[in-house]
Amino acid sequence: MPGTPVNEPFQRSPRSWWQKFAAAARGLRQGTQGQSSFLVHLPAAIAVLGLAAFLALPLAHWCLLLLCIGTVLAAELFNSSLERLARSITDQVNTDIEAALNIASAAVLTLAITAALVGGAIFLHAFWA
Repeated sequence: MPGTPVNEPFQRSPRSWWQKFAAAARGLRQGTQGQSSFLVHLPAAIAVLGLAAFLALPLAHWCLLLLCIGTVLAAELFNSSLERLARSITDQVNTDIEAALNIASAAVLTLAITAALVGGAIFLHAFWA
């Protein structure tokens, strides 16, 4: 029977850097499609960057804002990958999988709140300076 035997570990064949970047681009598309959270995070990120440009924030503030945005979006992608993996494992109710998905969602929420606090501190400082 063709394919990898069930008891063999999955090993990806060697790929070029171009193939790795193409796979990452596919993953970005797959991770964002149908994810309502990205409909919240992306406009918020655009608004933050627009306000940062309007206020002509210093480079260090830009770096912090970009780091916060990138971290939240990456966490959202990790969460999306876990959701997809969970759906591929079973379509039945599984309390362990449900708990794992809840924990991943809590991680995204924690990062989003932290990013909002960092952004808030930066913008408050810029308005009062």
